[in-house]
Amino acid sequence: MATIERLSLESSGSGGERWDAIAAAIGAWARARGVDLRDAIVLLPFVQLLAPARRAFASLDGWPPRVETTQSLAAGLGPGAAADAGQLCFDPAIDALGAAALLRAQPWGAAWARRDARGFGQAAAALTTTAHALARAAFALPPTARAGHWAAARALLGPIGGPGETERRLARMSLEWAALAPEPATDRLFAGAAPVAWIAVRAGGADPLTEQLLAASAVHCLVIDMDGDSDGDADGTDAGPADDHAFARIAADHLPALALCDDFEHEAQCAAAQVLEHVRHGELPVALIAQDRVLVRRVRALLERHDVDLLDETGWTLSTTRAAAQVIGLLRAARPDAGIDALLDWLRGGTRWSDADTALAELERGCRSASITRVGALSHAALKPAAARLWADAAEILADLATPARRTLADWFAALAEALARAGALARLEADDAGRQALAALRRAASIHDVTLGADAFHDWVDGAFEQASFIPSITADVPPQVVITPLARAMLRPFAALVLPGADDKHLGATPPPDALLGDTLAGALGLPTVARRRRAERLAFVQALAVPRVTLLRRRSDGREPLAASPLVERLALAAPGGSLPAWRDPRIAQSLVPTPIRMSAPSAAALLPASLSASACEALRACPYRFHALYMLALREDDELEREIDKRDYGNWLHAVLLAFHAGRGEPASPEAERARLLQLGEAQRVAVGLGDAEFLPFAASFASFAPRYIEWLHRRDARGERWRAGEVSMNAAPAELGGTGMHGVIDRIDDVRFAGAAAVQLIDYKTGSSDGLKAKVKDPLEDTQLAFYAALMRGETALPLRASYLAVDGTKRIDEHEHPNVEDSAVALVTGLGHDLARLRAGAGLPALGEGATCDYCAARGICRRDHWTTTP
Repeated sequence: MATIERLSLESSGSGGERWDAIAAAIGAWARARGVDLRDAIVLLPFVQLLAPARRAFASLDGWPPRVETTQSLAAGLGPGAAADAGQLCFDPAIDALGAAALLRAQPWGAAWARRDARGFGQAAAALTTTAHALARAAFALPPTARAGHWAAARALLGPIGGPGETERRLARMSLEWAALAPEPATDRLFAGAAPVAWIAVRAGGADPLTEQLLAASAVHCLVIDMDGDSDGDADGTDAGPADDHAFARIAADHLPALALCDDFEHEAQCAAAQVLEHVRHGELPVALIAQDRVLVRRVRALLERHDVDLLDETGWTLSTTRAAAQVIGLLRAARPDAGIDALLDWLRGGTRWSDADTALAELERGCRSASITRVGALSHAALKPAAARLWADAAEILADLATPARRTLADWFAALAEALARAGALARLEADDAGRQALAALRRAASIHDVTLGADAFHDWVDGAFEQASFIPSITADVPPQVVITPLARAMLRPFAALVLPGADDKHLGATPPPDALLGDTLAGALGLPTVARRRRAERLAFVQALAVPRVTLLRRRSDGREPLAASPLVERLALAAPGGSLPAWRDPRIAQSLVPTPIRMSAPSAAALLPASLSASACEALRACPYRFHALYMLALREDDELEREIDKRDYGNWLHAVLLAFHAGRGEPASPEAERARLLQLGEAQRVAVGLGDAEFLPFAASFASFAPRYIEWLHRRDARGERWRAGEVSMNAAPAELGGTGMHGVIDRIDDVRFAGAAAVQLIDYKTGSSDGLKAKVKDPLEDTQLAFYAALMRGETALPLRASYLAVDGTKRIDEHEHPNVEDSAVALVTGLGHDLARLRAGAGLPALGEGATCDYCAARGICRRDHWTTTP
């Protein structure tokens, strides 16, 4: 066994200067020991340090050493062993399936899966995470020491009873699974690599594999310790003896500036402004530390607006890319309960139909006109030819993915790949950087033949696979980036001219990390896993290394939403070492702009040329309630299309109920027994639910309400039958052109028209079904001149019959009875409505304005509120 020499260097100066010092120190050591550097291997902590290190050694006299990381050196010696069935492959998404299979193989695990699916899934995830950690800790040991390590680990993880029994059982399964993992490629380093000397550069704490490699070697070994504390990790404690010295040295050298921001957006803007300030002054490259990943994504978006050359080494979740959305969109559209929006999103998202605007538009219009919200209802829908052909092609592709049969993961992937190819999406994905990475994440599962999944489980697995994978953009530019987004642990010893670290608060920097969920901290340390103290120390060492960059800016916000945030304990510790006990205040480089306020007052546009040719009851009511609402929604037609795929609400229930009652009365002859008519009404309701594609589960609350409504409705109907009142027609579309309106027409659909008797004479009753509050309807007809809808319908009907008219709202959503609220003297109200409407239209044709006069409830639910800017009006004169 060779003696390991350690040389501590101060981590100060620019990145290039530090590497020149490291190269010079290694060169001096090699000459003193008679070591030929060209036969030595220098090991670095991570791959981003290879380029600056090799440049520094190239400037020395003579042949440079071989500069590698443990992983790059092992890759040069050959690949690691492939994972066999049941072994860890270190893909979290795939191994989570293996963990679930292992658990289900145990009787208690299978019972757990049936009893608590969510808890079972969390247990499988914890089992996977712990198995990965245990395997990687063992991989840092020499192959010859591994059998003894596993034996000692089994002794530590003996079975226990009582509290913690389940966690211990899962931990033991993790241990045995990890022990079966295939040998890593790094095992060849202990035998295949034969340098004349090992030289390791240590920064951010000791690397266990490097330490074991040097300890097992018989050649010269040197550790260049850039942490300034060669013994700090010896006992794994939370603080090394040189920590206070490191903070004091930084305080004496150059202190970072600290920006205290108000909130998330303020911090993002300040961080972006500071990065741009460095770019303007040519202080390049700039390190943007991804300590708060969500915040840094926002900073990146702000920087991209200024055409900054960025290199993101952290990437972002693969599930957020357009390529992953295309794959997920296909699977969502294939679900049996898929909504129309899911189908349209998939068709528009990169398929061979994406450019077929006519067919897609026809399909969407057909769904909207028929109120189709579920894909399952398209099979019975009357679509136009182009839309029907599109749906037939799409349905054929979706059918194979919609099968409920269980398949192996490999078979599911083959079916998915075929569907993508037939939809014209596979070629687009393969031509896209994110698409290639998305397909690679799925192809890793193509060889898994021992795990079978149902359709829903496979869809969920793809979601999880994309959520756990990161998209790293390929580096194609030859020009060095101006800004590098990187984690704190990857910023050490790199030649950055400036460093910006947002998220320097107690939540994101210096917080205590959680221990292993199954092992706890004590057992984790005994098994060679990083303890909480060691992880905190590694972060602190990385922070100290980052502060060696010539210009450093730290930023934090006072609160994260409603959660108050304090300064990071690392920042506070640095401030205590600074003169005066505080860090220099940050100078805001943003340019202040003075804006002259522009008061916003009530709008009152005039647009006589835009008056519609015909008015509906809703348009009439909008004109009476708020002229500006009428202007926006009916003159400018600024109405937003509703989402087709949404939760079923009362409007859906109302539309369904109208169709059911129409079918019931259209097919009703002479009154039958209440039981028979109730059964027929319920049967028609179920048939209509299937026809419009409303899911059984999501419609269940409304189905229960309808089941209660049916007997009450039949009872109410039979009372009307006894009085001689008969249904005449339903959903009647009517048009009228009263002379008072000066050429403007009226149109509407009357829910129901009945033949009744009033004061002993024949009459006609107009009925409007309502699923809203019965009390609200009662209040609505209490002041007849304020009720627009029934008066409007009476005006439409006036030209169709000479019989007296009656009009009522029928509250069909009551819990105890069917409530009928009549509009008294509806014919008088209709005359008043038409007269007033004619007067208003004449004024509008003459150029009168349409002010936003609505208040209270009129504004609370108005779709045009954002257009009239009511919330921004200036109240001062």
